[in-house]
Amino acid sequence: MTTPQIMAFAVIILMMLAFMWERVRYDVVAGVTLLVAVVLGLVPPDKAFSGFSDDIVIIVGSALVVSAGVARSGLVDAAIKRFFPNLTSIRAQMLLLVLTVTVLSAFIKNIGALAIMMPVAFQFSRKSGTPPSTFLMPMAFGALLGGLMTQIGTSPNIVVSKLRGELTGTPFTMFDFTPVGAILAATGVVFLMLFYWLVPKRQNQNPTVQEALGNSTFSTEASLPEASPLAGKPLRDLLKTASGEVIATAILRGNSRISPFPDMILKEQDTLLLEGPSDALDRLVSQTGLKLSGGEIEAGGEITAIEAVIGPGSALQGLTVRDISLFNTYGINLLAVSRKGRRLKERLAEVMLRTGDVLVLQGHRKALPSVLKELGCLPLAEREILLGTTRSALIPVLILIAAMGSTAVGLAPVPIAFFAAALAMVVFKVIPLKDLYQSVDGPILVMLAALIPVSDTLRSTGGTEVIAGWLGRVAHDLPPYGALAVILITAMAVTPFLNNAATVLVMAPIAASFAHNLGYRPDAFLMAVAIGAGCDFLTPIGHQCNTLVMGPGGYKFSDYPRLGLPLSLMIICVTIPALILVWPLK
Repeated sequence: MTTPQIMAFAVIILMMLAFMWERVRYDVVAGVTLLVAVVLGLVPPDKAFSGFSDDIVIIVGSALVVSAGVARSGLVDAAIKRFFPNLTSIRAQMLLLVLTVTVLSAFIKNIGALAIMMPVAFQFSRKSGTPPSTFLMPMAFGALLGGLMTQIGTSPNIVVSKLRGELTGTPFTMFDFTPVGAILAATGVVFLMLFYWLVPKRQNQNPTVQEALGNSTFSTEASLPEASPLAGKPLRDLLKTASGEVIATAILRGNSRISPFPDMILKEQDTLLLEGPSDALDRLVSQTGLKLSGGEIEAGGEITAIEAVIGPGSALQGLTVRDISLFNTYGINLLAVSRKGRRLKERLAEVMLRTGDVLVLQGHRKALPSVLKELGCLPLAEREILLGTTRSALIPVLILIAAMGSTAVGLAPVPIAFFAAALAMVVFKVIPLKDLYQSVDGPILVMLAALIPVSDTLRSTGGTEVIAGWLGRVAHDLPPYGALAVILITAMAVTPFLNNAATVLVMAPIAASFAHNLGYRPDAFLMAVAIGAGCDFLTPIGHQCNTLVMGPGGYKFSDYPRLGLPLSLMIICVTIPALILVWPLK
């Protein structure tokens, strides 16, 4: 090997060891590796930051924004309540998530399918008290498996189909991948259902402020409007919407205060005193059509809700909302109050406010800071409060459908479609501009952008040709199934360093040459390359689906092989006989 090739292999091996050591965060490791590669002359200085404009970075960042927009709409919560109201078993939840992602990935881009279902996983996580890490990695692996079933499911299938046309004159068709792909997907789903417990339980390594603060318990009040569909139904039907996270402390009917028994029949104009986390209260209010207390804020400017704590010497201390006429004087509404260690049973207007109470206040975004200053309230570290905000459930879904549809019919490439979808989430106010960058996982994107030029050093130094030479000597004396296994395993091993499409471009000609030298048809070998390139279960960097779940799942680099290694071994064992059966070598 030449000196540049030796240096390229050494840099990548040291980088992988640093990832597995896990003492330094992954984005810092990637950045240091990039600088070392530049200093050694492996990466030209003018190409050092080319990764930041790479399609993969755009796709992952945009998919995170789109996923956040779908989650914020509340549509996911409503769908779960409507179609799977009693789905409480972790295994049943896992089956729904993995199976849905796998099937969707056969017909739309697998990262798009994963982005659709990630909000559902977070909802199941909250409902069952299970960390999101339990669901996210199996879902990512299911997305990779589902993409194997059709030509459009994943990039390696598209590339290998084109190369087969160049090599043999006939490209693979849409469903040529289905027989073997369906076998692998079905086997993989069964494996994931049986062994998902291998995934370690992690927390998000870079949680948002909202996740770090946790969910405080708030008290609020809301009334049933006229013609409410809940009128005439028992209280328990309303509370089911919040999955047990919200309780009613009283029902006010006229001048009467009624104990909130579960079988109490609700009537129009009833006022309910409710208690629970702010996100659970939001789900209940938005999905049942309840009307929060407070005045109608004039249109003109963005209306939002924020949290603030009553500070020492505040003008609110010792007073009630009624005493200071909060809405008439300042044009803001008090939507909820949280007091540590005490359950509030009074109506909001009658609560005697104290230092340390946390308030949820609603008003015009531009006016709230000055009002808080005048009242002596301190805004908490800014986090998303959905209670009291209006949102459309239909718009984010239409945006997502448009993005996926445009890629499916070839109107737009995936990065353009998803970037446009992310931008549309902001333009149509699905995600407020101030919350946009909270949805983007910066460390993951930096890691990806830094590793793209580093991984390309294998190709630019001729390292891939060295690998091809080694592979030829190893596979030449093996039986057909052995040579097929070598091609498959090598494609799996190379993918994290080249990306899946580049792996096909490098490995497909080698595979076709092997088949020709051994006197076999190239189809099974080309399929092996596509499957190997599409099945990186060992690292978070080989495929954008794995990268997408790394931050939200809180995974470490070494977590992926725990589930991915046995899954990879099973895929190898199933793929070889399936290829020989479906694509005869002679």
